[in-house]
Amino acid sequence: MNKKIGIIAGQGRFPHLFARAAKEEGCRVVVVAHEGESLPDIADLADRCYWVKLGQLGKIIKIFKDEGVSEVVFLGAITKTNIFSHIRPDLRGLALWSKIDRRHDDGILRAVADELEKEGIKVVESTRYLTSLLFPKGVLSKKRPSNAQQNDIRFGWEMAKAIGRLDIGQCVVVKDRTVLAVEAIEGTDAAIKRGGILAKKDAVVVKVKKPDQDFRFDVPAIGPNTIMSMQEVKATVLAVEAGQSLLFDQEATIAAADKAGIVILGIEEDKQGNPSFVF
Repeated sequence: MNKKIGIIAGQGRFPHLFARAAKEEGCRVVVVAHEGESLPDIADLADRCYWVKLGQLGKIIKIFKDEGVSEVVFLGAITKTNIFSHIRPDLRGLALWSKIDRRHDDGILRAVADELEKEGIKVVESTRYLTSLLFPKGVLSKKRPSNAQQNDIRFGWEMAKAIGRLDIGQCVVVKDRTVLAVEAIEGTDAAIKRGGILAKKDAVVVKVKKPDQDFRFDVPAIGPNTIMSMQEVKATVLAVEAGQSLLFDQEATIAAADKAGIVILGIEEDKQGNPSFVF
């Protein structure tokens, strides 16, 4: 019998990419999708697909146990503001929610993962089968960063790492070594637009992993929509931590950056925790 793997699906195409890759590895795929979040056609790639409301933890556990699934992945974001208005927890979800004292990303996801693992359902890395999506190092665009832009990247790196330690977000928007926007609950694209409006033009966007990033969930991700958001506010540089972030639709993302004259590059961290440029 083929191995089964479960997907707890949020927004976007990440669940689709993982489902295809898992099936190519001979796995049977059981998807739990979220109403109002997951794309409907995820069902087309699943051997079995179930739909739940946000917060129905007991139902999720029952589905995977009934299906004989012992390993699951979290894939795709959930609209964070929906936790204030659209969460519909069942008894298991409500009991867990009442016990979480710090309701930030990692706190919530780790708590859910712990509940699943108590039931014998292991949460595994979201990059399994998809290491080819890891952000490459070096300059990917035709344009290279100027000396002034490199200084902003170094500054932004330090600021992004600082907010990551507090689990606020993974992205900052800077200009002239000044922080214009910090990613919080609204997400990366909204932070880019907010900071870019303040910059007027030439903002630098830096996105990194959190210190001690748990690759089971909330891995930093970039794609064509990121470039569209930058283009809208005339931002000019996107610097991303290489090997620790995901790059979706690489060819389309780079092509869009080149068309808009945006610098896009992957940066590694050196032994001292500073950004290391590879040109």
